Amino acid sequence: VQLQASGGGLAQAGGSLRLSCAASGGFFRLNAMGWYRQPPGKQRELVARIDSGGSKRYADSVKGRFTIFRDNAKNTVSLEMTNLKPEDTAVYYCVAQDRYGRTPNSAYGMDYWGKGTQVTVSS
Repeated sequence: VQLQASGGGLAQAGGSLRLSCAASGGFFRLNAMGWYRQPPGKQRELVARIDSGGSKRYADSVKGRFTIFRDNAKNTVSLEMTNLKPEDTAVYYCVAQDRYGRTPNSAYGMDYWGKGTQVTVSS
C-alpha cells in the first residue's frame, strides 16, 4: 500500500488549509486511516483518524477546528484544517492501519506512512 499526500504549505494564523491523501495498491486492506504530525523538536502525535466504519477521533488540540473525511470509493482521506494556529506548524503524515497485520514500517499503531508534508502557520 502506498499513501500519497498533497496539500499543506504556508498559512496565516486563522487561515485554512486542506490535506489530501490517496491510497493505492491494496485499499481493501485498510482499516483506520488518518493523520499524524511532528512539530519541530517534538514527537509525532495523532491529529485525527477515521476507521472504515466512519468513526472519528481527534486530538484535543484540534477538536472543533479540523475535520477528517474519508471516501472509500475514491480511496482517499482528507483533513480540512481551519482556524489554524502557529502551534499547528508541523510535518503532517498520512497514515493507515492494515487489517491483517503489521508491516516493517509499523509505528504508533499505524502500518503505512506517507511521505510527510509541511504545514507552516505564521502568526
